[in-house]
Amino acid sequence: MPLHDVLVLGRTGQVARALANCKPRNWRLHFADRAEIDLAEPERSARMVMKRKPALVINAAAYTAVDKAEMEPDLAIRINAEAPGAIAHACSNLDIPFVTFSSDYVFDGTKQSAYVEEDRVCPINAYGLSKARGEDLVRAANNWHLILRTSWIFSATGHNFVRTMLRLARERPSIGVVADQRGRPTAANDLAGATVVAAHRLLEDRGVSGTYHVANAGATTWHEFALGIFEGAKSRGSGIPAVHPVTTSEFPTPARRPISSELSTAKFEQIFGQTLRRWGEPLAEVLDELLTPLAR
Repeated sequence: MPLHDVLVLGRTGQVARALANCKPRNWRLHFADRAEIDLAEPERSARMVMKRKPALVINAAAYTAVDKAEMEPDLAIRINAEAPGAIAHACSNLDIPFVTFSSDYVFDGTKQSAYVEEDRVCPINAYGLSKARGEDLVRAANNWHLILRTSWIFSATGHNFVRTMLRLARERPSIGVVADQRGRPTAANDLAGATVVAAHRLLEDRGVSGTYHVANAGATTWHEFALGIFEGAKSRGSGIPAVHPVTTSEFPTPARRPISSELSTAKFEQIFGQTLRRWGEPLAEVLDELLTPLAR
């Protein structure tokens, strides 16, 4: 089995950290942080990839500050769109595949059922627009690619909803959580595992190139997700706050959010034979990592 040098853009993000723990034996991972390859400089980033000549590039770096993107949309476009497009073009010149991540926020949230890959994108915020534009540029630059749309990523590290809820639980006796936005929470570890399976296949078969939805099973609301977090926290000996539902209109944010951004993962499951667990299972693992020491 040949040994593949795989360049991962990003080092400290949730998905990059998870990728470090689930690589195949015939992959040699090389992580590049912002100091080495800064996606805010798209052309320079592409040149750095050309210089390294890997067998595969996985872009696990991104601009993810959804609300802040409303104030600096040009930077979000550079990092989430222009840089992936330029790097995908570099990969095309090297004749290697390119894997990158996109978001459920490319959709407007008005569909009554789960979004499939062929649904028309219609972002309603600057972050979603940057991701949708990045998808277009990657497709145009390199037809040997995977665009993996995902949603509501969580893990024991980084900035995510689980860690935010646990922090707020230590600071407040009561928390209001939005109950009318629906989606699929996705564990970084499970997403990384699915990415490795798909990318490994991509190296052998260009025919699987394309856009796929990858998320843990089970659609829910932020409020229901929070209840699951605090139920698990309580069982591990952690104090929990009172949690009450609020509407999106009661909790205004700089960036609009889609009301329903549930992703259908049927295409990914059919092509790659990989079905992710229900989100409660990896949530329990994350809570074990974060809270079990408190119960001892």
